Amino acid sequence: MEKKALILGATGAIGSELAGALQRRGYRVVGLHRDPARAKALFDDQTVQWVHGDALIESDVLRAAEGASLIVHAVNPPGFRNWELFALPMLDHTISAAIENKARILFPGSLYNYPPDGPIVIDEETPQYTTTKKGAIRIEMEERLKASVGLGTRVLIVRAGDYFGPSASANNSIFKAMIMGKTIWRFTSPGAAHSWGYLPDVAETFGRLVDREDELAPFAHFMMRGHVDETGEEMALAIKRAMGDEMTIRPFPWGVVRAGRFVSPFLRELYELRYLYERPLTMRNTKLLETLGSEPHTPLKLAVQTTLGLGHEASRSAA
Repeated sequence: MEKKALILGATGAIGSELAGALQRRGYRVVGLHRDPARAKALFDDQTVQWVHGDALIESDVLRAAEGASLIVHAVNPPGFRNWELFALPMLDHTISAAIENKARILFPGSLYNYPPDGPIVIDEETPQYTTTKKGAIRIEMEERLKASVGLGTRVLIVRAGDYFGPSASANNSIFKAMIMGKTIWRFTSPGAAHSWGYLPDVAETFGRLVDREDELAPFAHFMMRGHVDETGEEMALAIKRAMGDEMTIRPFPWGVVRAGRFVSPFLRELYELRYLYERPLTMRNTKLLETLGSEPHTPLKLAVQTTLGLGHEASRSAA
């Protein structure tokens, strides 16, 4: 029987990577987009079947999901804003479609769910609570996903650190924001261990877990260790080594963001999440290793070079 996966957010960073990972596993991948012609032009290297629709319209999602055994929820409100208006309605539409098709929802987890004063090493059992607006929304999303299992869905959450990778849609990432001209902005404080998730590795992790569908719990939650910048300075140094000694590393001017947050919604949202760069926070991947045996992991040097497009082909997971 044909395997079908619907991806909401297929033009985004993790959505586009997941499209490739699922295609390699024999899935027919459908992407929902308000402008299918534009989406196809942007991603013509992938054989995604683009259909017209909006994740904010439940009937569009239900129509696109018909017959799908997987629904990837990788869509976020644009511009880092208006999460309180759009994030939960879009998720509810995904849940409705999953109930209708008895599908498994694939959901990329974030670190927003954990507070400034919580543990600095977390796992799947660490309680989720936060003082931030985005964190509260992400926690509510995962609670709704868990509740949906009782209505006939299945859920797979893979949590990773800050995304980076070769996807064109990763241009809005913190990794890309680190580089401006000859300057590399170091967002993290010295000594604050920080987690990074290389997008091809994250997508491959999802794929390998999907391969084990028969072994997964109805609500399955895993954490990736990813690339851990133990000192808070290693990622900036890796970028400098890749780009050359003419690059200068400087601490990110959080003071400017603090002042600008009163006039810029984007800076206001960024400043609220600054604690993720000022204190250590890493993930324990014991459960993932017990399930898969190993975590997909591209060496940092190759991952950084590939992300920067420095003459290296886009790498897939090395392990």
